[in-house]
Amino acid sequence: MKPKVLLVEDNEAARFGFARYFSKEGYDVYEVGDMAGAVNAFAVDHFDAIILDINLPDGNGIDLIDTVRASDSIIPIIVITGSGDISLAVEAMQRGADNFLVKPIDTAALSAFLRKTIETGVIKRQLTARKRLDKQEDIFFGSHRLMNDIYDLVRITAASDSPILITGETGTGKGILARWIHSQSTRSNYEFVELNCSGLRGEMLSREIFGNVRGAFTSADRDRKGLLDIADHGTLFLDEIGDMSMDVQAQFLKVLEEKSYRRLGDVKLLKSNFRLICATNREIGALQQAGQFRQDLMFRINLLTFHLPPLRERMSDLPELADYQLRSLGATPAVLSTEIMKILMGYHWPGNIREFKNVLERALLLTPRGAILRKSLFMNLEAGRPTPSAHGASTIMDLELNHISTVLKQMGGNINKTAKSLDISRATLYRRIKQINAMNE
Repeated sequence: MKPKVLLVEDNEAARFGFARYFSKEGYDVYEVGDMAGAVNAFAVDHFDAIILDINLPDGNGIDLIDTVRASDSIIPIIVITGSGDISLAVEAMQRGADNFLVKPIDTAALSAFLRKTIETGVIKRQLTARKRLDKQEDIFFGSHRLMNDIYDLVRITAASDSPILITGETGTGKGILARWIHSQSTRSNYEFVELNCSGLRGEMLSREIFGNVRGAFTSADRDRKGLLDIADHGTLFLDEIGDMSMDVQAQFLKVLEEKSYRRLGDVKLLKSNFRLICATNREIGALQQAGQFRQDLMFRINLLTFHLPPLRERMSDLPELADYQLRSLGATPAVLSTEIMKILMGYHWPGNIREFKNVLERALLLTPRGAILRKSLFMNLEAGRPTPSAHGASTIMDLELNHISTVLKQMGGNINKTAKSLDISRATLYRRIKQINAMNE
């Protein structure tokens, strides 16, 4: 794929010359002649580099640097300036430009600058991505008193080997907390092994946990390690342990008591030195009283218990959570208006933090980069209805069509008003309506 370059130059002849030269050099060049065109282009498209003339008819190109850097700290920016504007070029470098050249421009020199800055930008993005993966970032669920108490206890107990039980409604972040505990423990260099007990039953769940030898059952054509093998010296996280069947509970209790196990169909005794973290959205005590959960297993897994409160019980955390989630999604808090924050604060969030993140991510997907999020994207919340994204629409197109369908209903089927609200043409809207009708047939 050709590197895509945004060329911002008000002189038509110079712009034509640059565009023609760089097109021959193998670049995909997008030309604009003023600040407004540059802002619009950057908001709706991705570029590998920007060539920027400082003196533009509708503003100072230096101000565009601030706009770009607010949403992308890495994209290479090369500034072009007149011989009398060296001080402006220096200021541009201080505000985030990567290089500058003084007119008259040597296109060969500019080409060399461009190639070098794009290569450097690629390396920076790779390093940033690697640091993000390697860095064990602290978690943030809010600063409410309920959460601060949990943070303090978790930090104290993270380094221990004691079993932990995390309770809370679906979407409160139990899995995220479990992974963070592992990252802070002395076992962080070993595997974090996760299993959702609600997805498997009976023998299938036993096979996942314990593994099997060849011939243990009809389809066992080879030896297979279980999660206890993989979690040795690391952490085993059993999510939704309240859904574990009674027979598997008995087998797993024996592992906790004797620190040993056998693969299905094997007589050889194996050992696994793992730290156990469990989670559930169900009331374990009630399950135990109903005869659906073993009391002796409950005593084994809940030596340390942390309860994550639902989002509706700590709504004062929402503004900080919004800032945190937007930044984690690559956006700035500035895209969220006061009006939309009021809508977010007025919703009851049955899907908790997971739904909250999905709502923000969906809105960002349907909004040009850097633009303020539109109120129409949050109409479901204003009406108090769960959002489609909370239940997981399968593609971005599904999200877009769902959003268009919602706005169309809000506008009473009026094409002109709907197109204006969505900021799309009538022709595009008619095409989308056709797709919506086909999807509903």
